[in-house]
Amino acid sequence: MVFQNDELIRVPVVVFTQSDMYVPVLIMVDYPWVSVSGFGAHIKATRKHLIVQKKNNTEQYPLEDISHLLVVGGHTIHSAAINHLAKNGVYITFFEPDGTPVGTIQPFSVGDDEDISEQQRLLPRQRYAIRIARASIKSRLFSIEQIQESRKSSLFYEGELDLLHKSLGELEYLIKLDEIRRLYKLSSDMYYEILSRSLLPELGFRRRTLRPQADPVNAMLSFGYALLFGNCSVAVIGARLNPDLGLLHEGRGGLIYDLIEPLKAGTVDPIVLQIAGESLTDSDFERTDDRCMLSDTLISAMMKSFYTTHISDRVNEQVYSFSQAVKTGADFKILY
Repeated sequence: MVFQNDELIRVPVVVFTQSDMYVPVLIMVDYPWVSVSGFGAHIKATRKHLIVQKKNNTEQYPLEDISHLLVVGGHTIHSAAINHLAKNGVYITFFEPDGTPVGTIQPFSVGDDEDISEQQRLLPRQRYAIRIARASIKSRLFSIEQIQESRKSSLFYEGELDLLHKSLGELEYLIKLDEIRRLYKLSSDMYYEILSRSLLPELGFRRRTLRPQADPVNAMLSFGYALLFGNCSVAVIGARLNPDLGLLHEGRGGLIYDLIEPLKAGTVDPIVLQIAGESLTDSDFERTDDRCMLSDTLISAMMKSFYTTHISDRVNEQVYSFSQAVKTGADFKILY
């Protein structure tokens, strides 16, 4: 389950892909966590390697490079593997298939993560909130420019482009978080209204709305953002960060909302706009008086697009950059 705008929805989080050939392979770890997703994997370990077997595919990871194993979905794990992982100081966290955390096995004698939470609390919140808001606005401006280039026509009404650029400049001078959030929400609302002009009016998409959505575009956006949220949730916990200590956002999952916000316009939105503009048919959704429900076929198509475009890689990089900024004081590189 995933909380999206304070509402609970259930979505799958990751598809585990594999070859039909048996090819044992040693994988060097890009990030200090390894995620095993989907269903049916067998998780083992030796004193030096984590071994993940699924159907005809076997992957090995050096234990010395791993700090966290993330088990998403239904798999089998040997007790000996838990012992080897724990002895090497590796955390093991279990998740529901949609990315909801269930519980964590913590190595004995290893302290809790309160020190990391305290480091998050000590971050210059206003400065980070401004950077996240600025990156999100820039990503949306870039997205609109790409759409305009493909259409060879402007989507802006008079003064809108100047207003968005003015918002970017004003962010630097805002002191209170409420002011930053208010300006950011204004630019976000404008973005979705501008996007709506690139789609057929009969789709019913005019602006971003909360659940339940009455049009297929809003419904697809919510589903795509929930996939993004689930993937980021797994990575945030893998990095042992506190997901509820947000900067621009507050409350449950605040940090996750912060980290995915700049990614939305460059990852989920193009998928939704392409489907809405090129292949969406009446059979892909069903409308009632107050909501629009997506078909299983459309959901499957969105998931395939989501994972084949390697969005999870960008999420992992975003989370890792933030975790390094928290733990070492390195610069937080925001992707969008």
